[in-house]
Amino acid sequence: MSIEVTTVVDDAAAELWRQVHNTVIPATPLTSSEVRDRRRRNRLTLAHAAGVLVGNATVRPATDQRPPTVIVRILPEHRRHGYGTEYLQRLLTDDPALRAGDLATVVLCANHDGLSFARRHGFVEVERYQVGGAEYADLVRRR
Repeated sequence: MSIEVTTVVDDAAAELWRQVHNTVIPATPLTSSEVRDRRRRNRLTLAHAAGVLVGNATVRPATDQRPPTVIVRILPEHRRHGYGTEYLQRLLTDDPALRAGDLATVVLCANHDGLSFARRHGFVEVERYQVGGAEYADLVRRR
């Protein structure tokens, strides 16, 4: 198992990123315009295994109120193959800011696989909230 991680740099890749996001988080689908806006603020990446798209990720920089955030999304049919763990490790290795201190993530609460994944990787839930009728959990991994 080995994935290739690429940064979203054009509209075609942004559309693939959007498709993964909207599959994993159907409660709050994004438009192409919203993805373009996210691309300006965050690092968006895609993960492929043997040329097949398996997931995407968002890396948000730290703010005064929040540590850096990494959100890994694996398509349902590719879960439980180790891609999420490899993806997270690759992002942590590639970005020193993600290794320096606390790290946050966000998970749609209806995504039980995502919550379980976050907890297995040391994230602890700190808050739940509603967005557009969907419940989300903020989790933090303390260093």
